[in-house]
Amino acid sequence: MDILLVDGYNIIGAWPELRELKNKDLSSARDRLIEKMAEYQGYSGYRVIVVFDAHYVKGTEKKFKDSKVEVIFTRNNETADERIEKLAIDLSNIKTQIHVATSDFTEQWVIFGQGALRKSARELLNEMNLIECSIEKKVKKIKQKKPVSKIPLSDEVAEIFEKWRRGGQ
Repeated sequence: MDILLVDGYNIIGAWPELRELKNKDLSSARDRLIEKMAEYQGYSGYRVIVVFDAHYVKGTEKKFKDSKVEVIFTRNNETADERIEKLAIDLSNIKTQIHVATSDFTEQWVIFGQGALRKSARELLNEMNLIECSIEKKVKKIKQKKPVSKIPLSDEVAEIFEKWRRGGQ
């Protein structure tokens, strides 16, 4: 099994789209990163865990799942780096390959020393761009394969037939 641990705010600060969004609304930037990681998870099959530092969010440690992406907000006196290092140790075993996405150079070396593979923010962004292109191509192929009706139908009538086909009224 492959697991991708993502340093949330590090990636937000490194990706141009997310950095711009962060300057307007940090919460929206977090949500957008989680959406992108859900796409990554769906395409790659990796287990994805996004870790955010708690000092941007009031309260205690929080964990939740958004899609299949696990999201962790650290405890008040714990950094995302510390939590990622702990997760890398806890989740590591013979059948698991840990990947850590961060551009924090020190963190990359600590993680590398624990046997995890590092991914810079730029590498992850390039990978995401390739994934999104691949998904677009698959969607276009599916749309092109859509059967064409032998009888010309208006969109309204086609929609009614589609509802009937699906068992609706």
